[in-house]
Amino acid sequence: MHICFLTNEYPKEGFPHGGIGSFVKTLAIALVKKGIKVSVVGTNYTLKTETQNIDGVDVYRLKPNKTKGLSWYFNSKAINSKLREIHTESPIQVVESSELGLAFIYKIKSVKYIIRLHGGHHFFAESENRGINKWKGFQEKKSFKKCDAFITVSKYVKLHTEKYLSLDNKPVGYISNPINTDFFKPIQENKVENKIVFAGTVCEKKGIRQLIQAFPFVKNEFPNAILEIYGREWFFSDGSSYMQMLKDKELPQLGAIKKDIHFKGAVSYLDIPIAYSQAEVCVFPSHMETQGLVAPEAMAMEKTVVFTKLGPGPEAITDYQTGLLCDPHNPENIAEKIIWVFSNKKESETIGKKAREFVLQKYSLKSIVLQNIDFYKRIILNNSRN
Repeated sequence: MHICFLTNEYPKEGFPHGGIGSFVKTLAIALVKKGIKVSVVGTNYTLKTETQNIDGVDVYRLKPNKTKGLSWYFNSKAINSKLREIHTESPIQVVESSELGLAFIYKIKSVKYIIRLHGGHHFFAESENRGINKWKGFQEKKSFKKCDAFITVSKYVKLHTEKYLSLDNKPVGYISNPINTDFFKPIQENKVENKIVFAGTVCEKKGIRQLIQAFPFVKNEFPNAILEIYGREWFFSDGSSYMQMLKDKELPQLGAIKKDIHFKGAVSYLDIPIAYSQAEVCVFPSHMETQGLVAPEAMAMEKTVVFTKLGPGPEAITDYQTGLLCDPHNPENIAEKIIWVFSNKKESETIGKKAREFVLQKYSLKSIVLQNIDFYKRIILNNSRN
């Protein structure tokens, strides 16, 4: 079996990447270990073409085209050409992408095309109460029509995607994103008392502004509290930095305590467990998630996690049993949950241990890689019958 993932985010040392990149890397390496050939195709982080075999995964990073207004055409053309070349050398059975990824991909007759619902444009437009961008909306609809099957990482993301986009009664697999629990494992000796850790893209939908606004309430109860923020920057349409906006508008209102909020920037995939390990509590007050990787990653390290009560939050955490759920729009509620963790250390340790047990059961890489293989085989079998 030969699986090809389409993504521009496959992790590369020295460059930030998102959750999809982390997911593809984790699954791809696990598939290779099961004897499956895996390729990854996307545009490069730099202005050159590179081909690498990383941990058994063939990664093709294509030189990105920057032609204004036509970059989508030239980049899609390059990806289509590379797919045909790879298929000629080693026939592909499945091509997988996220929601927008198939819009301009020319289908190869013998190949099955799968979209994994990580949370697309329509999904997040609803959650952020904003309009649909015509260009992105068009691409997503076009992409959905081309695919042969879907994989959804939570029940919530499927339900809310279907409000806008038809799945056309195509096969759907319910498979959580995997967590490498050998990589994300307890490192107790690094823990710093009353340290709060956030990880994720520094943008409005991740709830970082409300977390900063919650910090003064925490400091009133625990003066030695520290907030460390890990993640890549997000930019507004005018090119300005959301992170800089926080520093200019939110931090000055905090007075002297702003010195205890540290923006650490993006960190490499290998350093993420170190960041989590230093936390007494990991806080991810997202306004919306599809499943999210950061919460179960930290849970796998026996960390007490404060996660959003919205969206699929309750699918990932049972409140006060495997973590805590907060109202991400309410800074006082976020602070209340952090203060509870700091005030109830023994109970929090028990929650952390239960959290890892839950992750081992629901998000185990060993189990989830087999679920993916079974789904791929079922879709390929349907293809051969047709």
